[in-house]
Amino acid sequence: MSKIVVLGAGVCGLAAGMLLCRDGHEVTVLERDPEPVPSSPEEAWERWSRDGVTQFRLAHYLTPRGRIVLEEALPDVLAGLQAAGGAAFDPLPLMPPSITARAARDGDERFRTVTARRPVFEQVLGRAADAESGLEIRRGVAVAGLIARAGNGKPPRVTGVRTDSGEQIDADLIVDAMGRRSQLPRWLEAAGAEPVHEEAEDSGFIYYGRFFRAAGTGMPDYRAPLAMPIGTFSLLTLPSDNDTWSVTVYTSAGDRPLKRLRDVGPWTALVRACPLHAHWLEGEPITDMVAMGGIADRYRRMMVDGKPVATGVALLGDAWSCTNPSLGRGMTLGLLHARRLAETVRAHLDDPDDFATAWDAVTEAELTPWYRETVEEDRARFNEMEALRHGLDASPEPGSMPWLQGALLAAVPRDPDAFRAFIANRSCLSLNREIFADESFMERVFDLARGTERPPLAGPDRDQLLALLDAAPATA
Repeated sequence: MSKIVVLGAGVCGLAAGMLLCRDGHEVTVLERDPEPVPSSPEEAWERWSRDGVTQFRLAHYLTPRGRIVLEEALPDVLAGLQAAGGAAFDPLPLMPPSITARAARDGDERFRTVTARRPVFEQVLGRAADAESGLEIRRGVAVAGLIARAGNGKPPRVTGVRTDSGEQIDADLIVDAMGRRSQLPRWLEAAGAEPVHEEAEDSGFIYYGRFFRAAGTGMPDYRAPLAMPIGTFSLLTLPSDNDTWSVTVYTSAGDRPLKRLRDVGPWTALVRACPLHAHWLEGEPITDMVAMGGIADRYRRMMVDGKPVATGVALLGDAWSCTNPSLGRGMTLGLLHARRLAETVRAHLDDPDDFATAWDAVTEAELTPWYRETVEEDRARFNEMEALRHGLDASPEPGSMPWLQGALLAAVPRDPDAFRAFIANRSCLSLNREIFADESFMERVFDLARGTERPPLAGPDRDQLLALLDAAPATA
C-alpha cells in the first residue's frame, strides 16, 4: 500500500483522494482553509467561506462529460448531487425549431448532465469524502514546502511536504491539487529542481454576474444557447440546483465604458435589452453583483526536454492548467484528470521515473488538447470583441479554427448532425479538431453554411449599448 498526500480539498483534490483511497492507498488530503464541510447545501451557500477558491460563488457548470465521469467512477457523489437538488439538464431540447428531423437517437443520453452551484457541489463531494473509510482530510493545514532527495545526476525525488507548523509528512506521491494559486513550481525550484515549463497569458475578460432563484414559476425556459456572443459582450445563463440559476455578462477587461456593468442598474438594463435573455431576470436575486477579472490562461508541464524536472509529484486540475471559465470546462476536466491519475497510479507508481513519464503522456494526450482549444477560442472571441469596439473588421481568417467554428454555427439551425456536433464539443465529448477532421461531414457543413445570412444581433449593438449604459441608474 502506497502513501499519497493530496494538497488541496477542492473538487479535484477530493475526487482524487476518494479514487486513490478506493484503490487501497493510504491517502491524506491537506487543505489550507480551516472551515469544515457544512452539514447542508443551504448552509454551504449561505455561510461557507472558501478563501482558497476565487470563483467559489461565481457561475459554475458540470458538462455532460463530467457527469459521465461521476456516474462511472464516483456514482455515490452523483447520487448525492441529485439528492441535494442538482439540476438535471439536457441541451437537446435547445435544438433550433428550424430543424425538422427532431427524433431522439441512440446515444443522445450522453448529452445529459446534473449541475449545481459550486458551494453545493463541493458540499456534496466534501460530505462523501469525509465519510470515505480510510481517507484522512486535515483542514487548516497549510503546506510551506517540499521534502526532496538529491538526484545524483537525476531530477530531485520529492518524498514529502513540510507544513507551516514545521511538521514533515512523508509520501510516495505528492498530488498538487491547489488550483490556480499553486506555489508548487516555486517549491520545486527551492528543492533543487529545474524550472517547470509554464505558458501563461491574461485571457483578457472580466465577468459580472449574479444568481437568481425561481419565484414560484420554476426555471426559465431556454431561448438561446448557454453561452451567447452578442457583439462586444457575451451572456452566460447556467442552470443550478434547487431552481436557481446564474446570469453572467462578460466583456473585454480593457473596455472601460462597460465597467459600469459592475453596478446592478446598468447590468440589469443590459440583460433586459436582450430579448432572448430578459426573462432570466424574473426570478428573485439571491446575490449582489459579483465581478472577477485578471483571469489567466495558464499551462504547466513538468516534463522538459524529455525529462521530468522532479519525480514523486503530480500536477492535477487547475494546478496543471487553468483557463477562462466561460466554457464551463474546469470541473469536468478536473474530474477526468483525477480519474486518469488513479489509473496511472495503479499501473506505474512503483517506479517514480516511469510514473512521471506515464502521467505526462496521459495528460498530454487527453487533457492538453482541451486546454489548447479553449485558449484558441478565448483569443478569437477576445480579438472579435476588440475589433468590434474599435469599428474594425472582425472576420476570422479563412481556414482558421474560428472560421471553421463559424461555418458549423451557421449550419446548426439547419441540420441535426451539425447541432449535435456543436453540443458534443460544448459537452466536452468531442474536440473541434476531431469534428473538423471528418471531411464528408464538413463538406455538408460548408454546403449548409454557404449563402447563410448572419443572424441579427441578439441584443443592443455598440452604439445602443453605450447609450443604454449612459441612461441606466447605478442601482435597480
